Amino acid sequence: MNCLDDTIAAISTPIGEGGIGIVRLSGSNSITIADHIFFSPKGKNLKDTKSHTIVYGFIINPTTGERIDEVLVSVMKAPRTYTMEDVVEINCHGGILPLRTTLRLLLDKGVRLAEPGEFTKRAFLNGRIDLSRAEAVIDVIRSKTEQSERLAFQHLEGRLSVKITDLRNNITDICIHIEAHIDFPEDELELMTRTEIINSMSEIETELSNLSKGYNEGRFFREGVSTAIVGKPNVGKSSILNALLQRDKAIVTGMPGTTRDIIEDYLNIDGLPLRVIDTAGIRESYDLAEVEGVRRTLRAIEDADVVLAILDASRPIDEADAELMKKVKDKKAIAVINKSDIESAKFKFPDDTNGKGDAAWRSGAEAAEKSHIDTSASCCDTVPVVKVSALKGDGLDELKNAIYSLCISSSDIIGTEGVIITNMRHKHSIDRALESLREASETFENGEPFEVVAISLRESLHHLGEIIGVVTTEDILDRIFSDFCIGK
Repeated sequence: MNCLDDTIAAISTPIGEGGIGIVRLSGSNSITIADHIFFSPKGKNLKDTKSHTIVYGFIINPTTGERIDEVLVSVMKAPRTYTMEDVVEINCHGGILPLRTTLRLLLDKGVRLAEPGEFTKRAFLNGRIDLSRAEAVIDVIRSKTEQSERLAFQHLEGRLSVKITDLRNNITDICIHIEAHIDFPEDELELMTRTEIINSMSEIETELSNLSKGYNEGRFFREGVSTAIVGKPNVGKSSILNALLQRDKAIVTGMPGTTRDIIEDYLNIDGLPLRVIDTAGIRESYDLAEVEGVRRTLRAIEDADVVLAILDASRPIDEADAELMKKVKDKKAIAVINKSDIESAKFKFPDDTNGKGDAAWRSGAEAAEKSHIDTSASCCDTVPVVKVSALKGDGLDELKNAIYSLCISSSDIIGTEGVIITNMRHKHSIDRALESLREASETFENGEPFEVVAISLRESLHHLGEIIGVVTTEDILDRIFSDFCIGK
């Protein structure tokens, strides 16, 4: 475990060319050490500078006196800082050399290189933020849409912390009354009635359950929806990817089997981030590269949150199409009928469907049945169907809407009081807290000893405390902050 007495430093901006790059220090000696490599033309010392001010000067090599870079240095003194320690931020020119040279000079003066997320970890350990807010920092950084950033910032503001704290307080109130019955069974105390305790437990269970349910959709905004585009060769998978992205990401040719590896990019659908994956066409092949591509395609189907099964409107459904639908029958899937603009299309849709719904796919499945193709497990009665033309751009909005509807059940994401959980660790703790609370409720209603009820209530408190860091271990902290970038 690293010592909080260490002064740490790291480059806090992306490495590369830019206008500004920042080297950040935190710790009790950060200002003194920064003074060793800083020169002010006006003779100012950083230690004598008022907190939350900026000083102009130069980074120098203290051994040779050589000027390394022209800088602005921000001085922020404890406790009103990000880490609640003295913090110095050296604003250099945004190039690799001045940043690394500045950092090396600090390390030569006894500063330790910060580990991933260590600045935020110190903010948590020093009591400035709780654990759920610390985790929200990386979610804000990694947000890919305005909606995902909004949800992350709600956690950073502390909405989840407040909700979890309120629930813990409510459970604590029940604990107080239960344990008062244990400690003072003969005394006449002003305690909650049996009915009030049961109702209170039920209300908390409902809120925890709603929080848990919200994760299934909330995680899509945090992590993005993994969306695999799959189908036979030459049905237009890469063309659909390019049409969705509105740029030429994948190579498109008339030769089947052009795509042999996984190609992916991100797409924003009404604030929902999609990680769209174009895959190799599924077919038998003796080409080793193509065989590997097909293997990766099958793995992509297994791992994907949503599968777009591409069918070719210009050709009758065949056994390969039916086999594809079998592979996606247990997934969130959409049958996408591409090339629907071709007048001579052999994949016919009934006029009464207007090209919508399952009836369109069923008509194709019936045609396959007439060709003696087994479609019994093709999920043709449940999968949504969308007609598109990747060439003309027709149907793309309908496809996006179908994807969104498949992932998000309503315009209002399930949650409680505007709080949506997006983190698997939080869901796991909430589910365990809910399980313990239900055990407490069941044992209480069955008239079992209050001591047994109290044990389950304390377990529920423990699991909720894991979310905000009231209960934690060094192992949990290491796993959480190892996902952070160095310098944050």
